[in-house]
Amino acid sequence: MNYKAIYQEWLDNPYFDEATKEELRSIKDGENEIKERFYAELEFGTAGLRGVIGAGTNRMNIYTVRKATQGLANYIIKSGNQNRGVCIAYDSRRMSPEFADVAALCLAANGIKAYVFETLRPTPELSFGVRELKCIAGINITASHNPPEYNGYKVYWEDGAQITPPHDTGIMAEVKAVTDYATVKTMDKEAAIAAGLYEVIGKEVDDKYIEQLKKQVVHHDSIAAEGKNLKIVYTPLHGTGNIPARRVLAELGFENVYVVPEQELPDGEFPTVSYPNPEAAEAFELALKLAKEKDADLVLATDPDADRLGVYVKDTKSGEYISLTGNMSGCLLADYELSQRKEIGGGLPADGALIKTIVTSNMADAIAKYYGVKLIEVLTGFKYIGQQILGFENTGKGTYLFGFEESYGCLIGTHARDKDAIVATMALCEAAAYYKTKNMTLWDAMIAMYERYGYYKDVVTSITMKGIEGLDKIQNIMNELRKNPPAEVGGYKVLSARDYKADTIRNLETGEIVPTGLPKSNVLYYDMTDNAWLCVRPSGTEPKIKFYFGIVGSSLEDAEVKAKAMTDAVNALVEKIS
Repeated sequence: MNYKAIYQEWLDNPYFDEATKEELRSIKDGENEIKERFYAELEFGTAGLRGVIGAGTNRMNIYTVRKATQGLANYIIKSGNQNRGVCIAYDSRRMSPEFADVAALCLAANGIKAYVFETLRPTPELSFGVRELKCIAGINITASHNPPEYNGYKVYWEDGAQITPPHDTGIMAEVKAVTDYATVKTMDKEAAIAAGLYEVIGKEVDDKYIEQLKKQVVHHDSIAAEGKNLKIVYTPLHGTGNIPARRVLAELGFENVYVVPEQELPDGEFPTVSYPNPEAAEAFELALKLAKEKDADLVLATDPDADRLGVYVKDTKSGEYISLTGNMSGCLLADYELSQRKEIGGGLPADGALIKTIVTSNMADAIAKYYGVKLIEVLTGFKYIGQQILGFENTGKGTYLFGFEESYGCLIGTHARDKDAIVATMALCEAAAYYKTKNMTLWDAMIAMYERYGYYKDVVTSITMKGIEGLDKIQNIMNELRKNPPAEVGGYKVLSARDYKADTIRNLETGEIVPTGLPKSNVLYYDMTDNAWLCVRPSGTEPKIKFYFGIVGSSLEDAEVKAKAMTDAVNALVEKIS
C-alpha cells in the first residue's frame, strides 16, 4: 500500500479518532506533508521511538505508541516474564503523560502490570525504578533534548539499562510484526486499576533514589566546610530535574542554590529556549545572567529528562564563566572520583574499570593509565556502559568506578544504568566544595588536569539532513568514506581505519586487518598521528551525521588553534564527498 492509500485508510477507518482525522484533513492539499507522515512507519530502533508529534504512521501519536507497546508486550509474554511488570516514567513534553497512559493501558490489556510515576520524573530515576521494583522492563516517554515538536519512547530491560542484544532486536521484530493498528490491545484505566494492573508510584521510589545518590558522596567533610559558602546557579530547562536536584543538594548542606526562575517549572513548549540542550550556549543565557548577579561559583543545567548535565565554571582570575564540554566535565569528575576514592579507600580495586564510549576524549585513557585502572571502550550509547556493569555483576569480575560519554552524560554508582545528571550535579558540587577547601576552583582543577595529562581538545560537528533526501545523503557520505578512507586529515596522517559495521580495523601502512571486538554499528573511526582521531556516525535519534574528533595541544591556545584547523579540514572533507 502506498502512502496515499495509507493516508486514506487512516481517514476511513473507525479505529482512528475524530481529532486525528481532523488533523489529517487539514493537510489534504499538502502532498509532501502527507508523504512525510505516511511514507514509512516511525522506526522502532535500538533506542525505541523518537519523532515529531502528529498524526500518521511516521509520527509520534497514541497509535504508534500503542503499537510499539503491543510489540514490547508480545516480547515480554514470549519470554515468560509477564508477571514482573513494567515501570513507566515521562518528562515535561507535550503528550508525555498521555503517551505514558496509552503504554500502561496496552500493557494492562495484555496482563502485564504497569507501575506509572504520578508526575514527571528524570530518566535515571526510571532506570533506578526498574531495578528497585524488580520489573522486567521500563518505558520512558521523552525526547531528551530535542526541540518541542518531538517526543520519544525509550525501552529499558530488567538491569535498568536501555535494551541491548538480544532484547533490542527481539523487541524490534515483535513491533514490526504488528501490522494492523486495530488489533492492538488496550483497556479502560479504571478497570486496569481495579484489576491491579495499573499502579501509581512516587514518593517511596523518590526517597530510595535520593538515598542511593547520597551514598556516592566521598567528602561530607568538604560539604560541611564549604557547602554554606559555595554559590550554585541551576536550571532544569523546564524539565524533570528541578525537584530531585534541589532536594539532594539541600539535604547534603548546599545552602546557596539559585534556580533560574524563568526555567524552573515544567513546560513542554520550552518557551525560553529554541533547543533545550545543555550543550547549546543559548540554554545558559538566563543562568549566566543570574550567575553574574549572584557571583556564583558554578552554573549547572540539566536537559528536560535530566540525564545530561551542562556546566559553566568561574575562572576567578578573569572573572569569566567558562563552558565545560561533556568531555571536560566527564574527565573532571572521573579524576575527582578516582583520586578521592583512592586516597580515602586506601587504594583502588585491582579490577577497577573506567568506561567510555568510542567517541569520548582520549584524556580518559590517560586518566585510567595514571590511576592504574582498566580503560574499557564501548560503542556510542550509555546502554553499552550499562552492559559492562551487568557483565561485572554476572561474572564477579570487574569493579565499576566511573563511566561517561562525550554527550554530557555520566554515571557515578550503579544504582541506575543510564546517564544520571542528578548524581552528576551532586558530585560536581561536592568536587567544587572539596577544591574550595584547597583554595582551588573547578577551573583550577581542570587546568591542573591539562598540565598532568596534556591539553586534550575534543569537538563534535553535526550536520542536519532532513527528510528522505537527507537520509540518502547521510548514507552516501558513509558509503564513500567506507570505500575510500582518507590518508590524512588536517595534517594528521591516518594510521588505521576502524569500520565497526564490517568489524574491521585496517592498518593503513601494513594492510593488516583485525576485528574491532565490538558489536556491529554504522560507525567509522580513524586513528591518526600525535594521538589525534576522527569518528563519523549517523545520529541514532536525529536526522544528522556527526563528526567527532580530538587533538592534543601543548597549551590551551595551541589546542584551540589545532582544533580550528581540524574543524576546517573536516568541513572540507564533507564538502568534497557530499
